[in-house]
Amino acid sequence: MEVWAKKIPWGFVLLLAGALGQGVNYPGPICAVKGSTVTIPCSFTPMKDFVQQNRRVSLRIVRVVWCQNHLICHGSTPSVYDSNSTNKNHRYRYLGDFSRNCTLQIMNIQLRDSASHRFRMEADNSRGHFAGQPGVNVTVIDGFPMRISSSSSERVVRAGGRVTLSCTSFCSFHQLDVTWYRNGHALSETGPALQLNPLTATDSGDYSCALKTGEKTRSHPYSLYVEADGGKF
Repeated sequence: MEVWAKKIPWGFVLLLAGALGQGVNYPGPICAVKGSTVTIPCSFTPMKDFVQQNRRVSLRIVRVVWCQNHLICHGSTPSVYDSNSTNKNHRYRYLGDFSRNCTLQIMNIQLRDSASHRFRMEADNSRGHFAGQPGVNVTVIDGFPMRISSSSSERVVRAGGRVTLSCTSFCSFHQLDVTWYRNGHALSETGPALQLNPLTATDSGDYSCALKTGEKTRSHPYSLYVEADGGKF
């Protein structure tokens, strides 16, 4: 029996642990633009207790870890976040808690963040330790221009109306911090959506946007014309 137990594969151990009530819920694959901020939503279910010598013992989560490209986030595995570490990388923010929420935020995401990210919980008894499978795959791209889309299908709009221009990437919609331009001059707005309301003739022009972290991501110009009263631009 002992010989058989030594040969149990890790996959079986993890499935067995999951059957005992533990689990981690990840989103689908994430694609992000280099320099953007990405939030990985995550939730987990810890083991609440176990029976030992005919006595029910309660468990409490005391440590949470996020790692890259490792099956169980244990041992000498480099972690991107470890609640027990005093040397934290401030690009990674744990937005979760020690009971249900394991959400991780990656700021100024870099190409090296293209990896499989996994979450591990540890309890005050080793029976409550658990690493969630399969993790979430994050792909980071660089060098692709942003794109502008408009809430209006028309390029010529009337004064007094409203138009929302959105700065997006074909890869990501994660909290993009951008710079907006009109006729080549930077605007004060920094969010991915530019609200023009109410429209005036001064809003006419060529709009473009780029990630603050990379000028090479500047979009192609989007031309907008506001028709003032009397039908003139």
